[in-house]
Amino acid sequence: MTATEPATDLREGQQALTAGDFAGAAKIAESAIDRDAQNAEALYLAAVAHRYLEAFERAEHFLQRLRTVSPEFGRAWQEAGHLARARGDHAQALAAYARACRYNPALTASWRAQADLLDQLGQTGEAAAARAQAERLETLPRELLAVMHHLHEGRPLRAEEICRHYLRRNPRNVEAMRLLADIGRRLGVLDDAEFLLESAVGFDPDNVQLRLDYIQVLRARQKFAKALEEAEALYRRDPENPLFQSHLAIEAMQTGDYDKAFTLFDKVLETLPRDPATLTSRGHALKTAGRSEEAVASYRAALAASPSHGDTWYALANLKTYRFDDDEVASMRRELDRSDIAFMDRVHILFALAAALETRGDYAESFRCYEEGNRLKRTQSGYDADKMSAELARQTDVCTPDLFAPERGQGYAAPDPIFVVGLPRAGSTLIEQILASHSQIDGTLELPDMLAIAHRLRGRRAGALRYPEILRDLDAQQREDLGRRYLESTQIHRQGAPFFIDKMPNNFRHIGLIKLILPNARIIDARRDAMDCCFSGFKQLFAEGQEFTYGLTEIGRYYSDYVDLMRHWDEVLPGAILRVRHEDVLDDLEGQVRRMLDYLGLPFEDACIRFHETERAVRTASSEQVRRPLNRSGQQAWRPYAPWLGDLRTALGLEESATEQ
Repeated sequence: MTATEPATDLREGQQALTAGDFAGAAKIAESAIDRDAQNAEALYLAAVAHRYLEAFERAEHFLQRLRTVSPEFGRAWQEAGHLARARGDHAQALAAYARACRYNPALTASWRAQADLLDQLGQTGEAAAARAQAERLETLPRELLAVMHHLHEGRPLRAEEICRHYLRRNPRNVEAMRLLADIGRRLGVLDDAEFLLESAVGFDPDNVQLRLDYIQVLRARQKFAKALEEAEALYRRDPENPLFQSHLAIEAMQTGDYDKAFTLFDKVLETLPRDPATLTSRGHALKTAGRSEEAVASYRAALAASPSHGDTWYALANLKTYRFDDDEVASMRRELDRSDIAFMDRVHILFALAAALETRGDYAESFRCYEEGNRLKRTQSGYDADKMSAELARQTDVCTPDLFAPERGQGYAAPDPIFVVGLPRAGSTLIEQILASHSQIDGTLELPDMLAIAHRLRGRRAGALRYPEILRDLDAQQREDLGRRYLESTQIHRQGAPFFIDKMPNNFRHIGLIKLILPNARIIDARRDAMDCCFSGFKQLFAEGQEFTYGLTEIGRYYSDYVDLMRHWDEVLPGAILRVRHEDVLDDLEGQVRRMLDYLGLPFEDACIRFHETERAVRTASSEQVRRPLNRSGQQAWRPYAPWLGDLRTALGLEESATEQ
């Protein structure tokens, strides 16, 4: 059978459905399902065909299977609405249509159906709003509707192709610009997304959705001051609007104005007292500010309002100090038993339940939850370990000793940046907290600025290998300009100290670029025992990025590639990088503090030893841990899980008796 036959069969099935041959369509769909039980389009076709045949039980069977395969497939929920309506269950139909629109807001039929059902219930205001959404969609060009469908059904590259083609013919269409920016944001092309939205806002300054999207991209680019400015402008339009209050609260939090954030969150909660998203965001702000008991109370209130809100369950687990009680564990299990739970809610709860079971010593069930959560996340990420290995190997090919020869140019001479690199969960937050306790060093964030420079150098031409190869072509002026640009773009995160920390772990991939454009920058490699580091990463559900952590083989290979690349940097840049092992910090805190400060050329300060007393916002998963004195709770945490970690050991190349790389 050829690779094109399944798709051809489904097209024939859709044609049969259109022609009224429902039995024929069902037969074709079920044949495709027999070949591939995970085929979402075939499952969808089977459900639709059986509904038309009034074989409602059979239709429901295929819909349940479809929701398991693709829980956020908007058309599946729309079909569930049609099925419930055909059975006379209007309440269930209304809920299904609402969920369909949440997952794919371009489903005109679902908006129309909601409007009709809400009218029947006498909810005329809500019905009018749903009908307005349908009418707005019906005015859009068919190309943009297609873009929305592709985007919300997980085909961003096809959506981008159609959207770019449309924009070439309609360069000032703000909805097309907004959609292309959304695609760029999802693909990580944030500078393009920002430019598009900034331009679109200029064309249509009263478009609220454009401004909300613009704020989101500015925040993702860590342009917090500009995001705050935009949020304040929206708030001034309508200070009583809970949506505008919420956005301003989040941006105030990002810029460190926690009092303002808490005041605004409280205002939202006066209007929407049980809104789980607001209660959770408020909890995040309290956690970041170091008010952990109040954070827990806010998270618990969110769960009381919505037990399926997975982000909240994981926020509690991610405190690292919280212990779930029996009722909470039972509640998480009940949520996971539901077939209609959203994809990321399921992932969040799996990680939270795994952490809860770990503290209880139920390691087998805990690992099963970690493994399932990682498996689901891995299916979403599309991470390719071979591609990453090849990308890192290209750094060693390009960044030879000759590239750093003084006669080729010195870059921007400022000594301000201190880069803390390595893998996540390797102790970089602890190092940052120690150094940020020094009077001459500002702690900041995991700054995206160096990654953005690398991205711009990489370019977007299909098939082009511009980065890191382009590093060979940078002249002295270009190096200096790039270094100056980095210092200028990171200035917003500084508080006035002569030195600052950039602790983006993945900057280890770009040490060649760093030393070319900022030759006097200092670099600290945060290194941790291989098994401890990798298993800790496997247990962590990251907010974004770090896609290599969602599989034991993947994270083991990444760690090995990282070690190999750091060895290369040591060879071509001798003495430029200080390696700080987490275990050495635990064994001799003062000795390692003095060693780091000597490397940085700074005098010893006792505050660095008392780092846990330093009051500053910490936004990583280790925020609660670095507010306590040193402890060894994370060492050898993988050992109870050893029976299930064979793939990790193999990827690391470890013998049975070895634990370190």
